[in-house]
Formats: sequence, C-alpha cells, structure tokens
Amino acid sequence: MKDGFLRAASCSPAVHIADPEANVNEILSLMGRAVDAGADLAVFPELCVTGYTCADLFHQHTLLDAASGALAHLVAAMPAGLPLAVVGAPVEAGGALYNCAVFISRGVIHAVVPKTFLPSYNEFYEKRWFAPAPAGQGTCTVAGVAGVPFGQGIGVEVAGVAVAAELCEDLWATVPPSCSLALGGALVVANLSASDDVIGKYGYLRSLIDQQSARCLCGYVYASAGYGESSTDLVFDAKNIIAENGRTIATGRRWERGGRIVTADIDIDSLRRERMHICTFADCARRAAGASLRIAGSVEGSSTEPGRLQRQVERMPFVPADDDRLAERCEEIIHIQTAGLCRRLEAAHCSSLTVGISGGLDSTLALLVAVRAFDSLGLPREGIIGVTMPGFGTTGRTHANALSMMRALGVSIREINISAAVMQHFADIDHDPAVHDVTYENSQARERTQLLMDIANATGGMVLGTGDLSELALGWATYNGDHMSMYGVNAGVPKTLVRHLVGYFARHDEAAAGAREALLDVMDTPVSPELLPADPDGNIAQRTEDLVGPYELHDFFLYHMLRHGESPRRIFRLAMAAWEGVYDADTVRRWLGTFVRRFFTQQFKRSCLPDGPKVGSVTLSPRGDWRMPSDAAASAWMAEVAQI
Repeated sequence: MKDGFLRAASCSPAVHIADPEANVNEILSLMGRAVDAGADLAVFPELCVTGYTCADLFHQHTLLDAASGALAHLVAAMPAGLPLAVVGAPVEAGGALYNCAVFISRGVIHAVVPKTFLPSYNEFYEKRWFAPAPAGQGTCTVAGVAGVPFGQGIGVEVAGVAVAAELCEDLWATVPPSCSLALGGALVVANLSASDDVIGKYGYLRSLIDQQSARCLCGYVYASAGYGESSTDLVFDAKNIIAENGRTIATGRRWERGGRIVTADIDIDSLRRERMHICTFADCARRAAGASLRIAGSVEGSSTEPGRLQRQVERMPFVPADDDRLAERCEEIIHIQTAGLCRRLEAAHCSSLTVGISGGLDSTLALLVAVRAFDSLGLPREGIIGVTMPGFGTTGRTHANALSMMRALGVSIREINISAAVMQHFADIDHDPAVHDVTYENSQARERTQLLMDIANATGGMVLGTGDLSELALGWATYNGDHMSMYGVNAGVPKTLVRHLVGYFARHDEAAAGAREALLDVMDTPVSPELLPADPDGNIAQRTEDLVGPYELHDFFLYHMLRHGESPRRIFRLAMAAWEGVYDADTVRRWLGTFVRRFFTQQFKRSCLPDGPKVGSVTLSPRGDWRMPSDAAASAWMAEVAQI
C-alpha cells in the first residue's frame, strides 16, 4: 500500500464454455495487466475457470478433472508480481460439489470459500448442480493440494488488509455473508459473480453494491462473467464495479467483447478510521453471533510503484458535480436553514430580525434565508431590518448591490456610515488611522456588530449572523465582531457552497426574482471584508483569498481533515490528485500549512459560537460535532506538513 490505499482490480476474462485451459489462459492474460497496473488484489468472476453456463456438464468428471488441472496450471503460472487473486471454480469436498471462490498466490492456494446462497428460481438452477456452503470450517483437496482451508468466514491478508469473499447471490440475500465477514475484520470484500442482464438490473445491482459497502464500511470489488457465456436463453455482460463505503469509485465499460479489467485504489486508512469513529460498527461486531474471520494466509502488497492515484477525487467535496444533484442539495440546505431560523423565531416570540448587509455572498445568503423564513411564518418582510454600514473600504459596487437587493426583497432598510464613529474610537484609544493594522480592521467590524445588536434591542428583535463554515475553520472572523450573533444561519455552509446557494436563489426562487441581477453580480464579486480602503479606481483592494488562500483549497482540506480524519500527508496527496493542472505542489503545501496553523490557533473562536443549524456531515459547532481544546498544539500536524 501507498499512503493507506490498496489497489484492487476487477477482472472479467473472455469465456470459453467448458474449456478450462482456454479460460486459464484468458485469466493469466488479465493477471498480467493487473501486474502492470500495480494491483495488490485481483478479483475474477464466479466459475471463471469453467464458465458459469456449463449446466449439467458440471456433473461430468471430465469437466471437473480438467478444471482441477487448469487451476493447478493457473496457480503455478500466476505472475509473481500479483500478490493475491480470487478466482471462481467448482470444487469437490466431502462428496458434494461447491461453487467456490479460491484465494491464490503464485504457487499457493490459501483458501477456498463456497457460495452460501444458491439461486434456484427464475432462470437460475444452481441447486441442481451445487451444494450450499456447509456450516463451520474444514479442509479440502483442490487442484491436487490437500489440507486447504475450506468453509465460510475465511479470508486472506494482502499488505496487512483482510480480504474476504462472497459469491453473486450472496449479495442479494436478506443478510449477506459480507455483513459477518466485515464485522469479523474484513476491510475488502470480493464478489465473484455471473449475473445475466435484464432491463433495469444493472442500476439495481449498483445500488446494492453501494449500500452493502456502506453498511459494512468496506471496499467492495465486484467482478461478473461476460462475453462468451452461453446465450442459449440468457445474455451476460461483464460488470466490473469497485465501491467504497457507499460510493462507486470505478466501473468498467459495458457491452464490449474480450477481456476487461478495472482498477481503483481503495482507501483503507479511511475505512479503518470510519470503523473506529462510528461506534455502532463495533457494537454490532460485539453482538453479532459468528462474526469472525479466520485469516488463512498473508502476502505482501505489490512492489510496483503505484504512481498516480487511481480513483477520482472530487475537487469540490461539498459541491455535487451533477447539476440536478446540486440543485437538490441547494434546496435541501435552504430548507434546513429556513426551518432552523423559523423555529428560533417562534421560540423567541420574535417578529423582528436585524441583519448586516454588506453586498457580499454570506450576508446575501443570510438575507435570502431570512426572507424565506418570514414568508413561511406569514410575517411581513418589513420585520427584517437590513442594515448597510459603509466604511473605509466599502466600494460602490457592493453598496449598490446591498441596497438593490433589500429594495427588491421588500425588507426594511437602514444605512449607517460607520466612518465617523470609528474615527472617534481611534481617537479614544489613541490609534493612528494611517496605520492599517488589525486594530484598524477589527474596530470597524466591532462597530458594525455593536450597531446591529443595539438596533435589535431597540426593535425587540435579534441579530442574524452571516459567517460561514469556511470562515469558522480559518478563524476569519473578528472576535466579538462579526463572530457574534443570536443565530448563525450560515454556520454549517462552506464558502464554496455559499456561492451556489445564492445562484440557486437567483435562478429558481420566484420570491427573489426582482433581485436576480444584483444576486448574480454578488456571485461575481471578489470575497473581501472591505476593511481596507479601495484602490484609486474605487475597486476592492483587500481580497480575502490573497491573504488566507483559495477557499476551494481550504474547503478541500477542511472536508478531508474533519470528515475522514486525514493526515496532512494524505490530504496533500489527495489534493494533488484532485487539483492536478490547477495548483502545483508548492502552492498546495503552502496553503495546507496555513490551514493547519489557523485551524488550531483559532479554535477559541469556535468554542463560543452562537447557535446555528448543521446542514452537512462536516460542522464545527462545539455542541454538535467538533470538540477540541483551544490550547491544543499543532506541532505534530505542522511537522508533517514540513516533511511533505
């Protein structure tokens, strides 16, 4: 393994019915391709040594003897560069014939696992030829090798990762064997299959595999028989699917002749962390009768340099790439935000809301959610008091957009220029206004928050916070300034998603139709606190991403650090795979260091956050998901960044 990833291959060789030697040659060809790909594990289809559709020929010793000899040839000729393979073959044991998964390395047969559930309905007749897996474990003789571990609950380790197997129908059972195998310690489950094709079956199969990999918190490698199986009554198309914890990470092209192989890197470290983190998995393992896994062998991983990571890593983990899913995500988040705010307003018996409107993304989203909440509660929008507070860095663009939105949405508008008050404050604390330091900036932020709080008191209302999840992660908020409110409606929304939510309102919400032009311009405005004076042309001079780094990178770091508990080294490797051609290694390393440093040093701001709704799997509320001492040392994390 490299950085905690195990490279798996799902292989579907061309089939020669009842010709084991020809089938083994096809298998060896794909094994060679698996070696070239640097695979640690290769999974082949059910009964691939003989072909699945041999029917009554399975009870002909001529076929069974040929299969035994061909399997022996396969074990002897298997490439040394492939650590572990799982192939399908008929195996006689105890006077019965079993449909089996055979774990092999070059020169070694590690274990034989018989199929548990045999379909004998509709087009399937397996009980006519095979016996279901017997209870318990024993040994068998296979390919001339005696004493091979045989039975259920047996696995093999590759690169320290426990691999187990189930066969085709086992996955479709009410309680698949993979449940017990995973609870017993298997991190990867191989499924050797020979599933024919009918309308709608492939989509359902994909959902089963994704769901089972999620339920078992495992990697799932599915390989199905394909072209060459008998078309007397059925058609078989090779299906190669690799899934991990609820998500398909690789699939093969369908309806192609010849042998096919699909490879992907399964994130073993992430699976281990999930099993440790989700305590119900261990609770199930303690309660599950018979949930054990006997390790029948152990082999080293591939020695081939893995090179580029073989899995798709989303650049924007918070933002679905598919437009329909993105729209669905946006609508659901808006419903969560709106419901949370409605409940808070009702609980406080409050019909007045004060929100600072800067003309930037965050305050725009908060305003739009406030409008939807007031409409939902049947409250007049005039109860929303939008306050624009221009200061030293406010530009005409953001000021105009703020006023335009508020007018279009029909909320109450107040404008208070803070310049004079801040200048008086500078005089009071003896600060030179020509010195544009943190005092210069934070004095403006705190003046604005003071105004909002006092207006809320005067109107019997409360202040709606606007800060987002990304700002909380970086501590990019003024303590006791924009850091504070009575309810932080955006606290669970990362910056990369805020822009899409504003765009969703602009394009899909009829109530915001009048503000559409302003909303679209807000989306195109650079992110800035506007605390430093504008440039000579009146444009924004202080761009947040020039100071703390690109939010798209920080959101990537945030997701992988919190959602999967990733180390800086693994985050760096994932980022390089996701952002290849966009950011170079030095840039990613630099901003990763910034993220880690700020994330640790700014925890004290998160320890006293206002209430706010959780909208996704990553959140920083000290009451909901993230509990961390404010004085925790970042030295181990920063040392790892320095070593990258």
